[in-house]
Amino acid sequence: MHNFFINNNQINNSEILIEGQDAKHISQVLRMKIGEEIYVCNKETSIRYLAKIDKIEKENVFCSIIKELESTELTVKVTLFQGLPKADKMELIIQKAVELGVYNIIPVEMKNCIAKLKDEDKKIARWQAISESAAKQSKRCIIPKIEKSVNLSKLAEMVKDYDLVIIAYEDENKITLKQLISESKQISKIAIIVGPEGGIDKEEIKVLKEKGAKVATLGKRILRTETAPLAILSMLIYEFEL
Repeated sequence: MHNFFINNNQINNSEILIEGQDAKHISQVLRMKIGEEIYVCNKETSIRYLAKIDKIEKENVFCSIIKELESTELTVKVTLFQGLPKADKMELIIQKAVELGVYNIIPVEMKNCIAKLKDEDKKIARWQAISESAAKQSKRCIIPKIEKSVNLSKLAEMVKDYDLVIIAYEDENKITLKQLISESKQISKIAIIVGPEGGIDKEEIKVLKEKGAKVATLGKRILRTETAPLAILSMLIYEFEL
């Protein structure tokens, strides 16, 4: 079943108005009919509904709410701080991280980054579109936001905003993700930090640890930068949801 996002002002009691590109997609691409059911998510409240199409116009689709549905979101908000990777790896990371439940993604400029972020606003607009597409496909209740990039100094300042900050570090071989979670209390916001292709520099690790971040191993094998965040998110799904 197809999933669409709306703003709060598009809901009036039990009626929902879908407009613009989504309405065109329903009528012209999907060629849906009156009486068909869809999922609709309020971007502002994260409430998800099962709705029925009542009327289709060229740029407007009118629906009625059948019932409110259970949330598809993780019980913890997970922020991914991703060291900038090369080429189209960031697009893959965003797509799959959104499918796995990430709350938001923040690119990080690190010492070992080979890639440089040029035309950032244009890049983020494209990445945000990928996030929205993945959110629709995976039946998310929110569209994870792709934030502007930060440097290491800014990242170090942001560590305090989270209940637990986990650095995926290839030189750590004892402390596990499970251990860090079990040692933490009342977790509602988690940050995960993944380095670029060249890994996270030892001095960067030192700076982040001094601010309260924790290093963790992801197992006995070394993961690529595009694999590590997906592995961590999968582990978090197991710990908090399954």
